[in-house]
Amino acid sequence: MKVILFGATGMVGQGVLRECLVDPDVERVLAVGRSPTGQLNAKLHEVLHDNFFDFSAIEPELAGYDACFFCLGVSSVGMDAERYRHLTYDLTMAAATTLAKLNPEMVFTYVTGRGTDSTEQGPRMWARVKGKTENDLLKLPFKAAYMFRPAGVQPLHGVRSKTAWVQAIYVVASPLLARLARTSPHYMTTTERVGRAMISVARNGYLRRVLESADINRF
Repeated sequence: MKVILFGATGMVGQGVLRECLVDPDVERVLAVGRSPTGQLNAKLHEVLHDNFFDFSAIEPELAGYDACFFCLGVSSVGMDAERYRHLTYDLTMAAATTLAKLNPEMVFTYVTGRGTDSTEQGPRMWARVKGKTENDLLKLPFKAAYMFRPAGVQPLHGVRSKTAWVQAIYVVASPLLARLARTSPHYMTTTERVGRAMISVARNGYLRRVLESADINRF
């Protein structure tokens, strides 16, 4: 299986990249990002690209892949609705529509979050935007698309948040997060399980298009 990964330097993306590199069924990983991952692996190939709203310049490098794991996202904290929609909906759809054109047999997986609003009518701005993004991704002509909605995610295997204060919280809360990952599968998962689940649904499919934390933890 050949995989394209967006967001490989983020916390979830780091975990997904790690699982792709250790999985024998994944033969190639193309990481598309604005900055390098800093990793060296024979499976890993990287394309640095600045404009995530126009991929025409790198289209030839995006063809011939079986799956896309889209782990790129921004926080809505302190951001107005128009800006958040642009960096969430517009950016994601620019990448996805390009990939659907180039790889119609591709499986596309997208990381959203618990509480995403599929009705697009709820009171929370971020949840409406994420809901519209999910809904429109599911309409694209991919072989299949899956929406991943983890609640809490525990970083494992050296995965770190790029935000210093968030990383500090993860370090302090590590014992609690580990316990929750074992005892509360509906509310907590790990970067390892997210990566394994993505690889599995890309390879074998899943009975639902939207996966909550409990679904992710089955893999």
